[in-house]
Amino acid sequence: MLTRDQEYAISAHKCVTQINKDYEKDEQSKRRYGSTAHKLPILIRTAGLAQALAFVETRGKGDDNPYRYFLRDLKTTIGKDEQASLCEYACAAELDEYMLLTQQVLHALVWYKRFAQSILDVDASARIDEGEE
Repeated sequence: MLTRDQEYAISAHKCVTQINKDYEKDEQSKRRYGSTAHKLPILIRTAGLAQALAFVETRGKGDDNPYRYFLRDLKTTIGKDEQASLCEYACAAELDEYMLLTQQVLHALVWYKRFAQSILDVDASARIDEGEE
């Protein structure tokens, strides 16, 4: 039986590796994905889970953007398979579910940060272009 951390690590590694393959020639999209992994924990701690997820959800345009993929991957990692987005799930959750979800997301983000650094070569100081939508 695997621990929760092991499950998160396996899932995050698989997701980040896939993003690295999908965006092999698109360094900016890799930076956006990796930068989100580094900055989301801080945003969650300052604004709260629902607001932080809503902010990330509004970033970028179209279906093929790294922010949407990041939220999809994070939702998969923590085991939420419902049709609702992670943001919708957080907004509808009761207090105890919301607190648990926040804890799960923060624990999963530790692995996303590590793999963004090792696989995507994106560190916490990575800046995204100023003209970003």
